[in-house]
Amino acid sequence: MDDDLEVRPGIVIPAHELQWRFSRAGGPGGQGVNTTDSRVQLTFDVARTASLAEPVRQRALRRLEWRLVDGCLTVTSSESRSQWQNRRMALRRMAEILAAATAPAPRPRQATRPTRASQERRLREKRSRGQTKRLRGSTADE
Repeated sequence: MDDDLEVRPGIVIPAHELQWRFSRAGGPGGQGVNTTDSRVQLTFDVARTASLAEPVRQRALRRLEWRLVDGCLTVTSSESRSQWQNRRMALRRMAEILAAATAPAPRPRQATRPTRASQERRLREKRSRGQTKRLRGSTADE
């Protein structure tokens, strides 16, 4: 489980930069509920990491600023009774959050002009629609 976290192709977080904490989870658990530390807390220091290129790190800091506490991103998982499954879920969630935060901005839309044929189709459809509505109105008056 101590493998590196692949966020996206070209972006890998080394395992030594991830911090794990385990605690007792609430909810059902049977006899082991008070003895097993199945809740998982995974923390990654986005502000001080060396594994992200500077522009990528700045983009992640800007997009995640509302989730960060002292520059650290924390993900908690306690859905499962198994610590191992909670660790897998926390890793998956961390990868998804970081992938979205480090994704490059979409290319700006290239402005285009409608073709003459599309303009004519639109106007023809508008005239047809207006004709239908006019016919509807005249039958109601009679």
